[in-house]
Amino acid sequence: MSAWLGTATLALGRVTLRPFTVDDAEALSEVVGDPERFRWVPGVPTDVSSSRTWIEAALADPSRRIAYAVVDNTDGRLVGTTSYYDIDPGNLTAAIGYTFYTESVQGTAINPTAKYLLMRHAFEDCGAVRLVWHTHESNAQSRAAIAKLGATFEGLLRKHRRFGEGWRTTALYAMTDDDWPGARDRLLARIGR
Repeated sequence: MSAWLGTATLALGRVTLRPFTVDDAEALSEVVGDPERFRWVPGVPTDVSSSRTWIEAALADPSRRIAYAVVDNTDGRLVGTTSYYDIDPGNLTAAIGYTFYTESVQGTAINPTAKYLLMRHAFEDCGAVRLVWHTHESNAQSRAAIAKLGATFEGLLRKHRRFGEGWRTTALYAMTDDDWPGARDRLLARIGR
């Protein structure tokens, strides 16, 4: 386990983030409806077998990645996932990503609440100084969601990650501990609406 960020369950209102277990494979297999809607997220699981493989990979190195099941508390259903990754305790930084949600909760308070929980935990409980987000440069939906969190666009990373048969240019966003108080207040107002 990551000694710095830990693996605590995080909850607020409608959302609970809890560490994944392999027992979540069946529920995760039901998250992705139309795989084409997730074309920017390679390898999203679409059945129980690929979900089990995805979870095992997510849990393989807890010092580098902490994967959470996102649970909608209104019905107890697993509706998506998000993670800390590229965890660097020496520099008090981490990335947030590996995020996808079932279509029925996209555009709701689920994602902003989940991200608020991760950011609050990292900045306030663990003393993080920087959090980053990576997404495909052409993923307009993801880029808009990251910007609405209060993260700052810092540029494009050419040939940053493998993507299918080729390479992805990554849009890089970040938030520092100096940015967090203002972002926190805006997020709480947004979640409360």
